[in-house]
Amino acid sequence: MRSTAYDHLLQTCSHYGASLVAVSKTRTIPDMMVLYDRGQRVFAENRAQEIVAKAPQMPADVVWHLIGHLQTNKVRISLPFVQCIQSLDSEHLWEKINEEALRLDRKIDCLLQIKIASEETKYGWNFDELLNLLQSSRTLTWKQVNITGVMGMATLTDDAEQVRKEMRQLKTYFDQLKSSAYSSQDEFKTISMGMSGDYKMALEEGSNMVRIGTMLFE
Repeated sequence: MRSTAYDHLLQTCSHYGASLVAVSKTRTIPDMMVLYDRGQRVFAENRAQEIVAKAPQMPADVVWHLIGHLQTNKVRISLPFVQCIQSLDSEHLWEKINEEALRLDRKIDCLLQIKIASEETKYGWNFDELLNLLQSSRTLTWKQVNITGVMGMATLTDDAEQVRKEMRQLKTYFDQLKSSAYSSQDEFKTISMGMSGDYKMALEEGSNMVRIGTMLFE
């Protein structure tokens, strides 16, 4: 881990009022502990199994985020360890998370992952379908799921203008939700977008949570 990179990221995030999530997928516990000892407490994994394996080996005050696509059959093993699921991308998953959270008698923070990239392989809500679901009021019965914002991933491309346009779109989606379905919910405030290659652009376009892996560990 490059300490200067970490310090620079913290300074940049602080300037924009954003938080830093350290993406620790494929990283070892010793690597992660270097960051922990520097003060980092929020770590993220792409796969539920990684959190299940690593959480017992890390200090108890680590806050775990799941940022990868979550299959419904992995919800049960995830919830005892995860504080935030950033990749809530379907009605079925929403219902399943609520079911398991109710079983554990807890609430769990989630971000609505909205599809902004042109790549077919990227997951996320179609925004119109999400609006239709929210207008149906079914989500109001899933009280164990606390929606705290949105998450998105831009297209992996060298076309900076396309990336910026997609990030701007996510900010627009957030603003629309904040002024409608979540207008009365103060906790709906997170825009999670930006990774090692595009986090500066993401911050300029309104992100207040960046997910950084490569810059911190290589």
